[in-house]
Amino acid sequence: MELIKNIYNKIGRPINIMEVCGTHTVAIFKHGIRSLLPEGLKLLSGPGCPVCVTSIEDIDKVIAISMLDDVILCTFGDMMRVPGGKKSLSEAKAEGADIRIVYSPLDCLSIARVNINKKVVFFSAGFETTTPSVAGTLFEAERQKIDNFYIYSVNKLVPPAIEILLQSDEINIDGFILPGHVSTIIGIHPYKFIAEKYKRSGVITGFKAEDIITGIVMLLRQIAEGRAAVEIQYKSVVTEIGNQKAMDFINEFFETCDSYWRGIGMLPNSGLKLREKYRHRDAEAVFNIDLSDGVAEPKGCQCGLVLRGIKIPSECPLFGKACTPEKPVGACMVSTEGSCAAYYKYNLLSKH
Repeated sequence: MELIKNIYNKIGRPINIMEVCGTHTVAIFKHGIRSLLPEGLKLLSGPGCPVCVTSIEDIDKVIAISMLDDVILCTFGDMMRVPGGKKSLSEAKAEGADIRIVYSPLDCLSIARVNINKKVVFFSAGFETTTPSVAGTLFEAERQKIDNFYIYSVNKLVPPAIEILLQSDEINIDGFILPGHVSTIIGIHPYKFIAEKYKRSGVITGFKAEDIITGIVMLLRQIAEGRAAVEIQYKSVVTEIGNQKAMDFINEFFETCDSYWRGIGMLPNSGLKLREKYRHRDAEAVFNIDLSDGVAEPKGCQCGLVLRGIKIPSECPLFGKACTPEKPVGACMVSTEGSCAAYYKYNLLSKH
């Protein structure tokens, strides 16, 4: 940490570094890294939790689909308690909807094979890391002719969200701790705009304390030297070109689309929808749920400001009071990768 202090002192001004990945957010809290940094060097949490940025409208549409008599809805466990406009998936299940937690999209195909009179829908949320497994499941569904399997895609892409943050004048971000897992798939090239267009620094890091600290040192060195680049600290896993086979799988089944990020808004080309060739498996198109009455974010919830790095969780008036992991108001308190949930857990532990 002495090295960080020495480089920071040479820069001579406040520095804001944002981690984009929810796993990094948890690791930073777990290892107490923020508390070891010099005053004026801030680590901000970004929109790196796919559960947290899933819109209320999408939650409500999926709940409406799940309530249909001939539907079995499958999802990952951390989506169950995300608040929709009126209820969560967990509450819909309690009211009789057939909603099942799966550990892999492939589990849905087993469910579909033994429930041939039902439509099995996978609520697909995630970034580039998990999208290849969804594409692989679609490949198997096509190959095995499992015609009662569908997906509702809210899959999103990380680089467009970073660019929106760089375009915002709400906060100045000097550099990014870039996501390790996502980068194993996409490599380094999709981030080049950070340095080339916006003259900011980026480092792809791993998740151990020493990985993150080394990444911070690399970022500070760039800033101190007056240069901007995208570098890889996590070289044991991440290559410049990423995983081309995984990307080919994604591109076979998906194409980009505009996507609404909870707390941020509509971001151009930041989402993934099924290509026309596979649109027969698109649950949103097949069921055509119309929700004409849009629902606003819960009153007082500051998730949007937290996701954009403008506020820390404890600055939200609901944090730890009306909003807790046991009874979340906003999506950031639900997932273990959510900033509010991590902040609540590790600050609470530090007091005992």
